[in-house]
Amino acid sequence: LWLILLCGIACGIIGFIVSSFIITPKYDSTTKIYILNRQNNDNLTLSDTQLASQLTKDYTELVKSRYVLETVIKQCGLNESYGTLLDRVTVANTTDTRIISITVRDESPQAAQTIANAIRTVSANHIKSVMDIEAVNVVDEANLPLSPAAPSITKYTALAAAIGIVLSAIIIVICYLLD
Repeated sequence: LWLILLCGIACGIIGFIVSSFIITPKYDSTTKIYILNRQNNDNLTLSDTQLASQLTKDYTELVKSRYVLETVIKQCGLNESYGTLLDRVTVANTTDTRIISITVRDESPQAAQTIANAIRTVSANHIKSVMDIEAVNVVDEANLPLSPAAPSITKYTALAAAIGIVLSAIIIVICYLLD
């Protein structure tokens, strides 16, 4: 039992060291936009809200479009391709809302914030021109993340400790059976 616990503690310490000092932390910055197309400039109708809800999937695809991301790459002077930036960008629509969240993951919190704001600005202009919408409103500016989103030090430590416990128990059982 003491050998199993010792292996679990040792692996947990290794997991802590790896997640704290070896893995580069990644930061998430999120900005939100609200899109609503009015048919009548004076009043907001039920059909306006229903149409906007149905079009949110179109808007999320426009945010992730090649035009938007390549424009952001040029504006921010990024040294990466469309595909690598697309892998770091998450666009989500909260259920039953017309609010679209744009999240960017980067090794630098300032870069994540800058890229998220740039994507929001470029995509707002792109959505206006493609969908013939009057305005795309900013719900939230991109935040400057204060703590990393990944790696989770607690999760890595607990996972490493669990692996150490399981492996040491398996080795002890195998040695016992072969003895």
